[in-house]
Amino acid sequence: MPARDTRERIIANARQVVVKVGTQSICDAAGRPDRGAIDHLAEQIASAMRRGVSMTLVASGAIGSGLGELGLPERPKTMPHLQAAAAVGQGQLMRTFHDVFAEYGVHVGQMLLTRDDFDDRTRYLNIRNTLHALAEYGALPIINENDTVAVEEIRFGENDVLAAIVASMMGADLLVFLTAVDGLMKDGRVVDVIERVDDEAMALVRSDRTALGSGGMGTKLQAADIMIRAGEAAVIANAAAENTLTRILAGENVGTVFVPARRRMSHRRRWIGQASRPAGKVVIDRGAASAIAERGKSLLPSGIAAVTGTFGKGAIVSVVDSDGAEIARGLTNYSSAQIEKIKGLKTAQIADALGDNPYDEVIHRDNMTVG
Repeated sequence: MPARDTRERIIANARQVVVKVGTQSICDAAGRPDRGAIDHLAEQIASAMRRGVSMTLVASGAIGSGLGELGLPERPKTMPHLQAAAAVGQGQLMRTFHDVFAEYGVHVGQMLLTRDDFDDRTRYLNIRNTLHALAEYGALPIINENDTVAVEEIRFGENDVLAAIVASMMGADLLVFLTAVDGLMKDGRVVDVIERVDDEAMALVRSDRTALGSGGMGTKLQAADIMIRAGEAAVIANAAAENTLTRILAGENVGTVFVPARRRMSHRRRWIGQASRPAGKVVIDRGAASAIAERGKSLLPSGIAAVTGTFGKGAIVSVVDSDGAEIARGLTNYSSAQIEKIKGLKTAQIADALGDNPYDEVIHRDNMTVG
C-alpha cells in the first residue's frame, strides 16, 4: 500500500491511536517538564478525543524530570540511582500532565508497567481491559515503564518498544512517535515511506541518543516493525513542529510512515510473538524450518534437534534453526524435559518415550507466530 493510501485511508480514519513522546520533547534542557511543550501536545490530543478518537499516551521523562528536580548534572549510571531519579521525577511529570490536560477538560490515568506484566497472559489481558475501561470513561491513559522497580532483566529498555507492544495489544490503528527529528532521514531528506524494517532501513540509523533519553532511531524502527507485522501503521515525526499530531491524523504528508502488513495478526498471536518473552529455545532441522516458514506446518518432535532452557508445558519458546536464527515463537505442549526425551522421534514413538501421547505436535500451528 503506497504511503499516500496509508495516510488517507488508514491514518486519517484512525479511531484508536497511541502516541509516544520522548524525554527531549516534553522536558527542558535541565530535564524538568516543559509546560509549554506539554500544553502543545495536550491541545492536539484533546482535539482528537473530542472528535471521538481514542487516545493513549506513552511518555518518557520520569528519569529526566528527576534529574532536573534533584539538580543532577547527568544521567546516573547505576540502576538504584536511576530508580531514585525516576521516583522523584514521575510525580513531577504526572502532576504537570494532570494540570495541563485538565485545562482542556481531559482526565488522565497513570499506568506504570514492567516487562514481566506482558509475559503473564492474565496480567496482559488485565492491562488491555484497564486501557479499554479508561477509554470508556473518556480518560487519557498515560503509560510509562515503571523505572522505580524495573531492573535490567525486566526492563523494556526504551519506551518506544513499550509503546509498540501496547499499541499492538490494543489493536490500535496507528502508533505515532513524536521525537526530536522530522522522521527517518536519508541524504538529508525525510524518508516518506518504509514498507519493511530490513537491513537497508536500519542502515539509515545514526547515533542520535539524547543526553536525557535512553533510546534513538534504532529502537523506533524496531518498534515500528512490531506495528508493521501486526498489520497496523506507524509514523515518526517531529514533536516540536506546529500541530504535528493534528496534521498526521488529518492524513497530511508529515514524517515517515510505516506501511502495515496486508494481513492483521490475531490478538492471541500478538501476545505470543510480540509481547511475551521466550522461556527457552528449541533448535530445529532444515526440513522442519522449511515446513514451518514456507508451508505453515506445526512443529513435530521429529524436526527438533536440541532444546535449551528449563520451562514447563504452556511456556512461550523460541524456535530457531541450526544457525540460531529465530523462525517462529509458540506455546509448547511439552516441558523442556519432555522435549529432551522425544526430540527427533516420530509421533508414533511419543507414547513409548513418555508413557503417554497427549499431543502429536510440540507446538501447534494455531499457537505459533512465524517470522
